[in-house]
Amino acid sequence: MSLPRCVLLWARLPAGLGAGSRAATCSALRASVGSFPGAPGRVPCLAASSSASGGSKAPNTSLFVPLTVKPQGPSADGDVGAELTRPLDKNEVKKILDKFYKRQEIQKLSADYGLDARLFHQAFISFRNYIMQSHSLDVDIHIVLNDICFSAAHVDDLFPFFLRHAKQIFPVLECKEDLRKISDLRIPPNWYPEARAIRRKIVFHSGPTNSGKTYHAIQRYLSAKSGVYCGPLKLLAHEIFEKSNAAGVPCDLVTGEERQTVEAEGKQATHVSCTVEMCSVTTPYEVAVIDEIQMIRDLGRGWAWTRALLGLCAEEVHLCGESAAIDLVTELLYTTGEEVEVHKYERLTPISVLDHALESLDNLRPGDCIVCFSKNDIYSVSRQIEIRGLESAVIYGSLPPGTKLAQARKFNDPSDPCKILVATDAIGMGLNLSIRRIIFYSLIKPSINEKGEKELEPITTSQALQIAGRAGRFSSHFKEGEVTTMYREDLALLKEILNRAVDPIQAAGLHPTAEQIEMFAYHLPETTLSNLIDIFVDFAQVDGQYFVCNMDDFKFSAELIQHIPLSLRVRYVFCTAPINKKQPFVCSSLLQLPVHRYVPRLQPCSRSSERTGCHYPRWCAQHHQTD
Repeated sequence: MSLPRCVLLWARLPAGLGAGSRAATCSALRASVGSFPGAPGRVPCLAASSSASGGSKAPNTSLFVPLTVKPQGPSADGDVGAELTRPLDKNEVKKILDKFYKRQEIQKLSADYGLDARLFHQAFISFRNYIMQSHSLDVDIHIVLNDICFSAAHVDDLFPFFLRHAKQIFPVLECKEDLRKISDLRIPPNWYPEARAIRRKIVFHSGPTNSGKTYHAIQRYLSAKSGVYCGPLKLLAHEIFEKSNAAGVPCDLVTGEERQTVEAEGKQATHVSCTVEMCSVTTPYEVAVIDEIQMIRDLGRGWAWTRALLGLCAEEVHLCGESAAIDLVTELLYTTGEEVEVHKYERLTPISVLDHALESLDNLRPGDCIVCFSKNDIYSVSRQIEIRGLESAVIYGSLPPGTKLAQARKFNDPSDPCKILVATDAIGMGLNLSIRRIIFYSLIKPSINEKGEKELEPITTSQALQIAGRAGRFSSHFKEGEVTTMYREDLALLKEILNRAVDPIQAAGLHPTAEQIEMFAYHLPETTLSNLIDIFVDFAQVDGQYFVCNMDDFKFSAELIQHIPLSLRVRYVFCTAPINKKQPFVCSSLLQLPVHRYVPRLQPCSRSSERTGCHYPRWCAQHHQTD
């Protein structure tokens, strides 16, 4: 019997029927009709059909942000439930709800459906407010509440309605298994079908700094019909861009900040030099070069190297980096059926650790580089050098690439009076500098752990070797390098660090893709991007060869632009833009971008399709047309 038919029969009942008789008749009607929609019956039946979450780890429910379910206002059809039974006494209803909340059986059953104590309490508060503040309730719940008031039903009969409400305010409860499938990151190679469709040759160029490993990879890149260079820094991308074009090989530049094309009318060149995050994993190339492959372990950016390693569509993929990455890369590519050909190189010039520290800036010599790990130290040291009447060049990570290159040229120029360099570990990659001696001002460097917390620890062996190796480079004026410390007490620790074996890299970084986040948003449409990321990371499943990268900067940007009306894909792209969240001016500048005016109007053009070979991100205005 349908609910409308039930209502029709109810309307024909004698008007003088007493309240108790009406309640009894209501129960009889419900027995003949069966369960009302959304109310499958008493708690024992529900317990029998409840399904636990299985063997997966319990989610962190503190990440579940409750949605607001507004109480029902006056209905145009009137209060049908009150017409069928009687108007509800709010005081009686409140007592029933309080009794429902206190029942241990209800709390245990709620836990079976994923409602721990925290979620159960929040869901109940919302459910009670909904019941007490609604002008009229749905017929089914109105009748059940009326039955309970007349002892014709049990308080446990409210559970189906409570669970339905809980799933409205916590939609993640309805789709946990789907979310687990979407966030399953255990087989990343399958994300890149284009790369799996070809047989790639993998060449690993392994060796210390100044061994010529990158040189050999770049020579193969320049001789290829098409190629992509993926570097860790804008500076390196610029260097290869200029070197390629100087060698007569047309090459475009693609970084997070700029794009330069060298062909007429913006036509794509056969070669492209880019930062690793910006490489296309669907464009076919003859040769790809991935520089500093050991950064695949980086807690913040490692995902970009993993993506390039597994996803680049190139006949030959040349990897340059430390030998510590060989075993992991071999294991990762074993799952794709690709073998790794290893070429090992030795350092081209000797380097030695001095037995004495610098101790005073008065002992500086031309060709010295003082390495600091904080801007405050850089400013302090450079001022003290100035006081002594010496000129110094200054290089640190957040300087624009052009400024870094200008400072490097100034230091390298034999005719320039600037003979001292003060720098951070930014010199460890991407700058050809004429350094005789590296001087560590300190061996303690701030770092971010896997939880996103800041730590102060001694530099690793890998970092020390990378920085120390800048002294006495093969192409510089100094054919032998020296390394020491500023203070005597640090010298023994430096020697110990440099003498340690470099630990093999154990795992590669991963990052949720835009497509995965969009699928998450399909199931959780009212959830913010920042909260989607939190839930995704919590649900994510990875095996021992991978880890999920720290996403605090991504979430910061997501929260910063949450109020701007953007599509999820565009919002995702803007959140991948690196910004210094410690500088209010930078954050304010991002908000001043007129993205709310022009981004939604972008229409993808045929050239923008990744499958047709565009180097550029999906929302690059240069390769799209506006309406």
